[in-house]
Amino acid sequence: MSFLNQIKQKAEELNRKHNLLPIGQNAPQQQPPYQQQQYYPGNQPYSSQPQGQGQWQQPPQGHWQSPPPPQWQQQQQSPLPPPQPNYSTRPGGPPPIPSHSRPPASPSAEPSGPRVYWRPSFSPAIPVSQEFEHKQGHGEPWGWGNNELENYTADASNSFHTADGKLILRAVSRPQHPDPEARYTSARLVSRATLGRRDGCLTAWLGLPCAEGVWPAFWCLPREPFAWPHEGEIDIAESWNGDCQNHSCLHWGFYNAEDARKHLVRTTHIPDMPHRPVRYDFVWQCSGTGVRGDGKSEGGGRLMWYVDGRPVMKNLMPPGTRPIEDWTLLLNIAMGGNVCQGKNPRDGTYDMVVHNLQMSEAPEGGWSRFDNDWQHCVDGAVM
Repeated sequence: MSFLNQIKQKAEELNRKHNLLPIGQNAPQQQPPYQQQQYYPGNQPYSSQPQGQGQWQQPPQGHWQSPPPPQWQQQQQSPLPPPQPNYSTRPGGPPPIPSHSRPPASPSAEPSGPRVYWRPSFSPAIPVSQEFEHKQGHGEPWGWGNNELENYTADASNSFHTADGKLILRAVSRPQHPDPEARYTSARLVSRATLGRRDGCLTAWLGLPCAEGVWPAFWCLPREPFAWPHEGEIDIAESWNGDCQNHSCLHWGFYNAEDARKHLVRTTHIPDMPHRPVRYDFVWQCSGTGVRGDGKSEGGGRLMWYVDGRPVMKNLMPPGTRPIEDWTLLLNIAMGGNVCQGKNPRDGTYDMVVHNLQMSEAPEGGWSRFDNDWQHCVDGAVM
């Protein structure tokens, strides 16, 4: 036996004895560059098939049906459908969430980050009215200014908390109902809390209904009483007619030629909007902004809108608007009217699912990240 063969045989004996790998195979494999996958609260990957009553069901006839996600999204999703939370409520409470609008698992609070100074409880033991005022009625004489169809109510069938800690706003379309007041009912909630800081961040994780004739909105107005539109309006999440487009807006003028430049917007396409909660952030930095003698803002504070953690629009606070700390937040689902281009919703229920809602003293990543985002974010465009 040659010397080289002796060496080879000895190496093979050592491999068998010590469970070694041939040279080159025990080196660590080259890993691809690390890419962090970001999951927002309520958007973790699914791991189990729903059982029993929680299984997916075909929506009743007349209910809106979400379109299937695009092919690129299907490739990224788990092949298993998401588990269904238990939406049971006390006897005589609101009906269960339709399966097509049920959100994934509950969000959890961020383990670290800027201090949260307001987060409403969505416990079923607490009435919605504790944290929010219910606006009611048809908004006469012009249907909330847009010829909308809905009759806003404080009824538990239109807004309620779930057993797993969600806030639900439910629009109900029954055009053939004999009572005109019951044909289109919905909820419009105004926070009892104001933004309350000259610098801060408002964050919501929302599952929005996407359907023809339906207009869900998450937005801000000055605390009442106020002079609209000159004191301002900030729209954070809006979708019209199921277009899967989010409209980030700033308004402080009438809809006429003279005030045309006082309506700014940026549109963000969210193709899977009907299938998951989307994170929306509105950040303001107005601590250096003065207040005029009439109590209005001198203007100049920085405002920025985010969708899923990405800055999508920025603008300076216009002069003559209400100081930002005196603004409230609103959640509502409108139906029909001018914005929906005269389209009416089909019979059924349409739910806005609020997974989490909070105000923080700074945006995620702090003000240094905000400064960097400001340098790269686009300004609002005239509508």
